[in-house]
Amino acid sequence: MAALAAALVLGAFVLAYRFYARFLGERVYKDREPVVTPAHELEDGVDFVPTQRAVLFGHHFTSIAGAAPIIGPCVAAYWGWGPALAWVVFGTIFMGAAHDFGALVASVREKGHSIADITAKTVSRRARILFMCFVLVLIWLVLAVFAMAIAGLFVSQPTSVIPINIQIIVAVVIGWLVYKRKVNILVPSLIALAVLYFFVWVGTEVPVDFVAMGVDEHRVTTGWIFFLLVYSAIASLLPVWLLLQPRDYINSHQLFVGLGLLFLGLLIAHPEFDAPVYRSPEAGAPAVFPILFVTIACGAISGFHGLVSSGTTSKQINKLSDSRMIGYGAMLGEGSLALASTLAAVAGIGLVGACALPTQGAVDDLTWAVYYDSWAHAGGNKAAAFVLGGGAFLQAVGLSAELARTLMAVLVIAFAATSLDTATRIQRFILAELGTALRIKPLTNPYIATIVAVVPAMYLALAETPDPATGQAKAVGWVLWPIFGASNQLLAALTLMTLALYFFARKRPVWPLVIPMLLVMPVAALALITKLQQFLAEGNAPLTALASILLVLLLWMIAEGVLAVRRLRAGRS
Repeated sequence: MAALAAALVLGAFVLAYRFYARFLGERVYKDREPVVTPAHELEDGVDFVPTQRAVLFGHHFTSIAGAAPIIGPCVAAYWGWGPALAWVVFGTIFMGAAHDFGALVASVREKGHSIADITAKTVSRRARILFMCFVLVLIWLVLAVFAMAIAGLFVSQPTSVIPINIQIIVAVVIGWLVYKRKVNILVPSLIALAVLYFFVWVGTEVPVDFVAMGVDEHRVTTGWIFFLLVYSAIASLLPVWLLLQPRDYINSHQLFVGLGLLFLGLLIAHPEFDAPVYRSPEAGAPAVFPILFVTIACGAISGFHGLVSSGTTSKQINKLSDSRMIGYGAMLGEGSLALASTLAAVAGIGLVGACALPTQGAVDDLTWAVYYDSWAHAGGNKAAAFVLGGGAFLQAVGLSAELARTLMAVLVIAFAATSLDTATRIQRFILAELGTALRIKPLTNPYIATIVAVVPAMYLALAETPDPATGQAKAVGWVLWPIFGASNQLLAALTLMTLALYFFARKRPVWPLVIPMLLVMPVAALALITKLQQFLAEGNAPLTALASILLVLLLWMIAEGVLAVRRLRAGRS
């Protein structure tokens, strides 16, 4: 049954690319028009670099395919397999892919400016400042939480340390070979892939476990967080050809191989769904509507993707016609990752024997009912369902349990790390645009902007505060994280609004953008209001204040959008 579901979903993705992406490209975005891209017009060898379509696809795919399309479906499986799979399919095809594709095209046409900056031309200058402030807070939170998540996985999965860190060295070597020695990237990237998989085995045999060496776990985690954020700052300043492009290209191969093995293992194991189609939530757990739609964000539609499309990808695209495969196609790839994660959670964990769960400790025989016995455990276990259930699929291919789980952990960390330094580079761009808009010249300096991008994130990750819900000391970033899902979807809705106005002004059919906006915006707003009620009940002052500010910003942006529509209509009459 699970294998059949996978085949049907993947078939739907193929048809969507063949027909719906073509419709969007030809009728709405006009992606075959001859346009001089920013990579050529503004080429600087650092951020603006014309790039082969396959290489740029790898960058874009791995940048958007971070930990979120894995964690979100793993948590959402609490409600059964039906709602999760339906949202992944519908959201990816008609919302997420159209959103990412449109953001990329608009940014390419606007000299590589971000969606936030495009808002000034499309909506108003006031809206641009509001949009940028919204984005800055969101990215600081992403940087903090991704750094904490990776650090936690390094501690819990010490076998992943060597294969993840060796990627940096391998990517730099490939970047030098390709761009300085003019070597075709395909062959060295395939060799690099083999090297990386060799080091997955090395990591399994030689785990780097500082806790086992006697170092306090908290100090180890703090050290990894500091290292990761410093690395992301340095990586964001390097030329894209030296590290970002080759690493992401290799990672895309790694992900495709991993997905291929997962689906092959699914076919061999041929498991039945261990979860029901739908499970009514327990007392105190959130209802499937509207929380499902913010729990699975990046695996369906995500505002962060628009930032990647208009932040780094638009500055490297060689031809506008490449945007269809990169913008729409990469989102289908992410939908496939969300599909694999969902199936690992609702079918794969039924194949797992003895294991350890983050919130429940040692388990003799894992099942969906054990893993998802409560909402608290579903949220606390996070990506463990992907590591364990996906590992069970890989065991069906012939891998040992330890090697399979190491490979799954490496996949999670590799793509979270990719998103980490991409987000840092995007934050630098946003700060520079904000500096230009507000005439704050220091922010236009890349080094100062990078420091401003990283330091607040480091505070969110390292500083601790009592969690109002539990009273326990937690990192500030984790305390604020419950607001991310709703705010991320609100960002997607605001991006769709900006895109709809942008293409409406060019007399294009905009219903493929307006309909998703009208669906996502009220659902995300309702989810935020639901969260706000929860925060008020808990007496959580910081999150209550933040959620209230986001709601005010949303209403303000909607008002600015209405005024923009009136101006456009008046201009046409």
